[in-house]
Amino acid sequence: MLLTVSGPPGSGKSTTAAALADAFDLEHVSGGDIFREMAAERGMSPVEFNEHAEDDDTIDRELDRRLRSIAIERDDVLLESRLAGWLAGEHADLKVWLDAPLTVRAERIADREDKDVELARVETARREKSEAKRYEEYYSIDIHDLTIYDIAYNTARWSPEGVLGMLTTAIDSYDPDSDEGKAPVEGVSYDF
Repeated sequence: MLLTVSGPPGSGKSTTAAALADAFDLEHVSGGDIFREMAAERGMSPVEFNEHAEDDDTIDRELDRRLRSIAIERDDVLLESRLAGWLAGEHADLKVWLDAPLTVRAERIADREDKDVELARVETARREKSEAKRYEEYYSIDIHDLTIYDIAYNTARWSPEGVLGMLTTAIDSYDPDSDEGKAPVEGVSYDF
């Protein structure tokens, strides 16, 4: 089984993805972890690295190429990244999108990173704008288009345990033999 969990910063995707990977005995591959490691190697914050990536497209393309290769070549994996659903495309069994209002996400990020909430909100908004611009430019992906996702939740409405419970039920109920809705992701230029 190949699952993807996507969403903006602070949406709960890392927490949810780790719990789902455990629940279904899947390898958890996090694009965010890989991206943060790449930023730290260059002595940059994730926000600075995001902005640097606007001028150096090899950063995104290398990360995205790796994630797409994993989706194509491996099984029993949960891919977690902003673009995981788009990158996995028709190879994914189920694609999940998690989100929450920016104010909620900024509070979560501020708590997690021990920073001022307003600073977290400003940085997060900058980061999202930067990423959306690059996704459109590189791959013709409109990150705000959720039509490729099978499940989308506003994680501000439920506890992490509640979100996990709903997703676990949905995934347990999934039968690939009766799936009439699986379709290719079209219009993406996988130009790595």
